[in-house]
Amino acid sequence: MARRIAVDAMGGDDAPDVVVAGAIQALRESDEEIEVLLFGPEEKVQTALDEQDPSATRAGAIHVVHAPDVIDMAEAPASAVKRKPDSSIHYGLQAQKRREADAFISAGNTGAVMAASIFVLGRVPGVERPSIAGYFPTLEGFSTVLDIGTNVDCKPGHLLQFARMGTVYAQQVHGNAEPSVGLLNIGEEPGKGNEQVKAAYEQLRDADDIHFQGNVEGQDLLFYAADIIICDGFVGNILLKFGETMTTVLSEMTQQEMDRQGLSAGERKLVAGVLGEVRKGFDPEGRGGAPLLGVNGNVLIGHGRSSPDAIAGMIRFAVDVASHDVVGTMEASFASHEGES
Repeated sequence: MARRIAVDAMGGDDAPDVVVAGAIQALRESDEEIEVLLFGPEEKVQTALDEQDPSATRAGAIHVVHAPDVIDMAEAPASAVKRKPDSSIHYGLQAQKRREADAFISAGNTGAVMAASIFVLGRVPGVERPSIAGYFPTLEGFSTVLDIGTNVDCKPGHLLQFARMGTVYAQQVHGNAEPSVGLLNIGEEPGKGNEQVKAAYEQLRDADDIHFQGNVEGQDLLFYAADIIICDGFVGNILLKFGETMTTVLSEMTQQEMDRQGLSAGERKLVAGVLGEVRKGFDPEGRGGAPLLGVNGNVLIGHGRSSPDAIAGMIRFAVDVASHDVVGTMEASFASHEGES
């Protein structure tokens, strides 16, 4: 049975052309049966599709679904969601709510996607603050970071919920039976940190469904301190943005040093090849989008500058996520700890 993925065709800096190209690429590269529903102004999306692959819609694997409104990247999320109920974001999420799609992806306005997801899909019962999970590269793979900017001001109980959502996600999607959880802090000792973090430490320590490893310092992150790193969105977003700059800064620093040392063209090519591989870990392009955890559906959010490769990766990852019962498992987990946070 084919997985149906709803795609915000108007999401991203270069939509719909890049999004359409990514959808076509995903279908060509995937070994699984996929149907893609492209939501956006029909004429504009269909034109982009016909220019790139006139046979795509006739083959039945891509369907253009008319959604007249578009929420721009720079619009205020809350007001845009209210003013534009006929947007490509709304219609794509509604398709998932009606079970006409197994997942929804967008590289559009992150705040609008989150707000519309809560409005259309609702929260998993027991979840107070849905959270976008990010990935941070380390010497031993990726650590999942929650929250990366969705919730700037958090109570200790919210951090506990992030850990619970991250644990379920890692178990279901990553196949990690007992993912370790670390709390980002200014010291390893239990008494370190501000009042929020100290209270969260106690709640995480006492939770029977979380494999809590204790506090994690910033200096430990790149050495793979834990499978899941917990922090509020203020800290998490700073961490995320710092990591994203590595792709640019490492290249510029390396170029400056190669100029200083007067490296030959062959030496420069060798260094650039090694650096390129290192940079991949910090590049959001290759990670298949960030999951929005805690809403009653499968939602993945991509970077506004997503390329066709990134969009194709998001679609493939959405198929993978949809094959696991993340929402049902998360609902059961929260139900068994009702009132705890």
